[in-house]
Amino acid sequence: MGPKSIIGLAGTLIILLLVSSSVYIIPETHRGVLLRFGELVETNVPAGIHFKVPVIDEVRRFDVRVLTMDLPARQYLTIEKKPLDVDSYIAWQITDVDTFYRATGGDEFRAQNLLLSRVDNGLRNEFGVRTMHEVVSGERDELMAKLKELVNQTALNEFGIRVLDIRIKAIELPQQVRQNVYRRMSTEREKLAQEYRSRGREAAEGIRADADRQRTVVLAEAFSKSEQLRGQGDGQAAQIYADAYSQDGEFFSFYRSLSAYQNAFSNKDDIMVIDSEGDFMKYMRDPQGGK
Repeated sequence: MGPKSIIGLAGTLIILLLVSSSVYIIPETHRGVLLRFGELVETNVPAGIHFKVPVIDEVRRFDVRVLTMDLPARQYLTIEKKPLDVDSYIAWQITDVDTFYRATGGDEFRAQNLLLSRVDNGLRNEFGVRTMHEVVSGERDELMAKLKELVNQTALNEFGIRVLDIRIKAIELPQQVRQNVYRRMSTEREKLAQEYRSRGREAAEGIRADADRQRTVVLAEAFSKSEQLRGQGDGQAAQIYADAYSQDGEFFSFYRSLSAYQNAFSNKDDIMVIDSEGDFMKYMRDPQGGK
């Protein structure tokens, strides 16, 4: 290869390098700014193929899609001075590249810190004028809508950023407060349980007393009835005996004497001194009962 060919090839390469360094592409998802010696000469460069001066010009690209950022958990005080740990996130988008670059220098991390500061102050102010119930459930949506409107207005004017949404992911009591709340709830539940136990014991005592009273009444009535029946039975028995004995008085006297003999002489070890001429022995002397 001759000297002229080498020079031609080198010239071609130089031209290609100059052309390639003069052309830059902005993707559909991005917008750009053009800097010349560090000074801003063109902003909000749209998507497509563009040209710049090699070496002198510099291109910065920025993502204009919707971005999300998880905010670090922070502690805020409600109007009752109760601390709450709040975990939230923000959805945002660059809408004005010129303002964004001038406010942040094109540093996305700095932009996130600026948004974080605004959201943090807004949450602190909104929590400070509401009760715990309101921030947890009662006015949570209203709080988020109001905060988004305030932060969005500031972010658009100062940073060229549109805030699409601010959401609270979780609201929790601090660990120490959770333990105190748990102990208080446990004490209240124990107190309620003791109250229920006392009521139960009182009701049980009343039931036992009523049962004992009813038992006493039933036993008394049963004893009274049994005594009445026993008295009637004894009366009927006496009447039957009287009727039976009145039919033959001599036989009754004989039968009664035999029963007396049987009882008196049932034990062989007993010793009795009896007048043989007495009435008790008349049937022993004479089966007819004669004297």
